[in-house]
Amino acid sequence: MIELKKKGESINLSKKGSGIGEVLVNLNWNQNPKTAKSGGFLSSLFGGGQKNFDLDLGCLYELNSGEKGCVQALGNAFGSLNNMPYIQLDHDDRTGASTGGENLRINGTRIADIKRVLVYAFIYEGAANWSEVDGVVRLTYAHGEEIVVKLDEHRNGQIMCAIAMIENIQNETFSVKRLVEYFPGHKQMDRAYNWGMNWVAGSK
Repeated sequence: MIELKKKGESINLSKKGSGIGEVLVNLNWNQNPKTAKSGGFLSSLFGGGQKNFDLDLGCLYELNSGEKGCVQALGNAFGSLNNMPYIQLDHDDRTGASTGGENLRINGTRIADIKRVLVYAFIYEGAANWSEVDGVVRLTYAHGEEIVVKLDEHRNGQIMCAIAMIENIQNETFSVKRLVEYFPGHKQMDRAYNWGMNWVAGSK
């Protein structure tokens, strides 16, 4: 396991033979926040011990063709693994009860089509108390060690967390860089990383 601990720290994925294959990005989080047991103010925000927030995994993508978009449960934009954008969200875990969390699948055999991918999480419902979420993202693939980014830097009150940037390296492999930056919403995050998309309110 390789943990990216410092902001801006990065690593390239190992490549063997014809490519890097499928890349799996997994988000999981703590289902039982410590403060929920205390009975205090934060306990009420978390429903007195019952998890009442919905943490979602998603990404912004930019293809080498110039095509841009997002893959996320909000707006039912689940993507596609074998067609554009070659990125797919497997399901929407609304409670944190799924032991497998949520997963983004990236088709590494189409690396020449993918310029960059910004992996993020956002709190769709509930109080934005990231310090109690204990979120962790794990990136796994066939030819190398698991890469881990923990959401251990917090800005409570912000619903978006830009977790990692995955970028194309000479159409041969991807680099993975730790971000862990927090924003009020999609629009502000988009602006910070120069994506240039138009955003409207959505639902799921």
